[in-house]
Amino acid sequence: MSAPQITLLITLTGRDRPGVTSRLFSVLAAHELSVIDIEQVVIRGRLVLGVLLSCDHAPDLTAIHGQVTAVAADLDLEAEITTGSGEPPRRRGSLHVTVLGSPLAPAAIAAIAGRIAASGANIDRIGRLAHRPVTCIEFEVSGADPDRLRAALARESLDQRADVAVQRGGLHRRAMRLIVMDVDSTLIRGEVIDLLAARAGCAGPVAALTEAAMRGELDFTTALRERVALLAGLDVAAVDAVRAELRLAPGARTLIRTLKRLGYRCGVVSGGFTQFTDGIAAELGIDYAAANTLEVTDGRLTGRLSGPVVDRAGKAMALRRFAAEAGTPLSQTVAVGDGANDLDMIATAGLGIAFNAKPAVRDAADASVSFPHLDAILYLLGISRDDVETADAAEAAATIAADAIAADAIAADAAGAVAAGYGPSSGRRARGPEPG
Repeated sequence: MSAPQITLLITLTGRDRPGVTSRLFSVLAAHELSVIDIEQVVIRGRLVLGVLLSCDHAPDLTAIHGQVTAVAADLDLEAEITTGSGEPPRRRGSLHVTVLGSPLAPAAIAAIAGRIAASGANIDRIGRLAHRPVTCIEFEVSGADPDRLRAALARESLDQRADVAVQRGGLHRRAMRLIVMDVDSTLIRGEVIDLLAARAGCAGPVAALTEAAMRGELDFTTALRERVALLAGLDVAAVDAVRAELRLAPGARTLIRTLKRLGYRCGVVSGGFTQFTDGIAAELGIDYAAANTLEVTDGRLTGRLSGPVVDRAGKAMALRRFAAEAGTPLSQTVAVGDGANDLDMIATAGLGIAFNAKPAVRDAADASVSFPHLDAILYLLGISRDDVETADAAEAAATIAADAIAADAIAADAAGAVAAGYGPSSGRRARGPEPG
């Protein structure tokens, strides 16, 4: 029976600088060692570098210690070397616990980490995904039951005023390929029907019907039809004016732009109206859209809807239809919404996200965002702010370069025309081809 391998763990800490890794491994290269693992993190210029090595025979620990500590001293770092035998099995995080706060208080991290420990789970890795406009920290956790941990952290989320999401890790998270969003109060600020009601002079009655529906006294379809009936006679010019007033939620463009870069298909589904969603979809390059349609006759709203109503069940049906058209399994879809009529859609998707939602929607969703920044959804998908900004900068640089090339080409064409005796500098008029 072979003897267990001897292992060495070397840890360097201190002020980071270029060449640390190269210097350390140049020293280690002189010994018969095998690299098992490397971990490094830098925070505000402070470095922690850990290297786990193994060897089949007893190493020259005195020489290794002397050489490593000499390199560390030269780099103004502290070194620690510990030995062991064999390699403990590496626990890979099977869950991602994502925490968002603005600000994110130390008490929130303490409470969440305490809940994870109390569940018998281990935090394998911690990293930052964003520091503005919200702070997002992600834990990779192993050894936890996802449903129990999600329930425990949901309570801490309320107490600590921080959003906490628990998701399965591995390929499942990376496989998301279709996102479908509600429109009113999610992709855009406010509710379109309230803006229309204000122009029709029936804001009060419409608001009362909305409240009745929220209390469960009216179902969505009934409430919608009664509200639309109050808009009868409104000139389509008012619809155009409301369309011009609409404003996207902060971060909406960043969210769509980033996901499209990653190959996502994007859809919107709304209990609102195609007179608004179609334009938004075209502006943002959204692939799929479904909504209700206001009936118009002789340039005025009739107070009726044209076609079937997109209600709570209709939104889930639209998600399924979009997924089928995209060739995407429902397990690889993301649904985002804020109201009760989004519940079926959120339950159907592989990942359901409540965005500034009512408590019942937050409780039903897999994850929740309570900040008015739609691009915070990217962090729940494991996409960091640094990655987004790097991609934006690269695209901007490519656009500038393309514009410069185009400008040079125009200038070259103009110079060629002048040299040939045409153009404004020559005093001659450019001619078309001679008749054949």
